[in-house]
Amino acid sequence: MNAQTVLTFGREALTLLLMISLPVLLTVMAVGLVVSIFQAVTQINENTLSFVPKLVAAVLVFLVAGPWMLSTVVDFIRRTIENIPLALG
Repeated sequence: MNAQTVLTFGREALTLLLMISLPVLLTVMAVGLVVSIFQAVTQINENTLSFVPKLVAAVLVFLVAGPWMLSTVVDFIRRTIENIPLALG
């Protein structure tokens, strides 16, 4: 196994991590922005008001995109395990 193979596996893993986490992060960030604007306009400073909508949004994203996320990770792990003999030999 050479350094190029290790770097390729690492790059693919980081790309996969970014691709899978992006929908949840963007959704939670957008909901947080909307809630923050609402809090600034109404001058309501309640911690649960910012936490609960983000949690609900994250759960909804996981419900919608969860199967895609899981299948993407399983495909990556399967390809990685199948390529172990090629990387070692």
